[in-house]
Amino acid sequence: MNRALPLLRRRLLSSLPVLLIVVFGSFLLLEAAPGDAVDAYLVTIGGDAGLAAQLRQKWGLDQSAWARFSAFATALAHGDLGWSVAFSRPIRDVILERLPNTLLLMGAATALSFGLGSLLGIVAGARPGSIRDRALSVASLALYAVPGFWLGLVLIVVFAIELRWLPLGGIETIASSKTGLDRALDIARHLVLPVAALGFIYLALYLRVMRAGMAEVWRMDFVLALRARGLSRRRVVLAHVARNALLPLVTMLGLQSAAMLGGSVVIESVFAVPGIGRLAHEAVAARDVPLLLGIILSSAVLVVIVNLLVDIAYAALDPRVGASGERV
Repeated sequence: MNRALPLLRRRLLSSLPVLLIVVFGSFLLLEAAPGDAVDAYLVTIGGDAGLAAQLRQKWGLDQSAWARFSAFATALAHGDLGWSVAFSRPIRDVILERLPNTLLLMGAATALSFGLGSLLGIVAGARPGSIRDRALSVASLALYAVPGFWLGLVLIVVFAIELRWLPLGGIETIASSKTGLDRALDIARHLVLPVAALGFIYLALYLRVMRAGMAEVWRMDFVLALRARGLSRRRVVLAHVARNALLPLVTMLGLQSAAMLGGSVVIESVFAVPGIGRLAHEAVAARDVPLLLGIILSSAVLVVIVNLLVDIAYAALDPRVGASGERV
């Protein structure tokens, strides 16, 4: 753990300008988009130019872009994400209300994809070129080619509509008044389909990366030396080949965290899960720029935290990570 401390310090220091760039760049992109929150609001209720001007003055949209960004940055420096015009609530409260659902969905999908994907990758890479290896490789390629939203719809049709084993969507049964273990089981039933739809795509990716890594490690000299010493194939596979092949898989786990967070936007919309992804969709529909900035910033912070955890895991797996904090 002490070997990873310099690396973590560097990552934390480098993440600060990254977050600033994300906020400023996102603000510029959102400002370049046509329309604002008033336009989206008047589409639903109607109104004339006078009402539009009144709403823009009330919501601070009549100010210049620089003035709005300065106000947002000043509030952000004090730990305030601002006010959501779409929900008429503080942005921090709205995000904190939805964030646990996204973390639960992403955590379960990551555990499924990384755990099962690496396990199947070990099975495939234990004997490269075998029938088992080829079958798993073809199946993973076919699964990886399937769009996440299409897989989600197929799972809904099969398991929710035809078989009626699982709920159609949502995070829990509405007005069920369940508490304790009953509520936890109810949430788990609602998460089975979205977790499967989100996790299976990345499961195929982890399987292929793990298998390719093991096939490369098998050709290294130290593996030949271990087999020459008479070690069993099972021990060589689990203690040496799989351990070394796991390193790029852990690195990819950090890189794919942002992609999985982006994929949750689609999955949460398909399964009506009230998380950050669906909140971002609602914010875009309402042209709520401050809320979108808060969501983007929260997502960036989440990705930074995941990558810090990945760095800790990498340092635990790879003794070559030294006090300099660099991977060799």
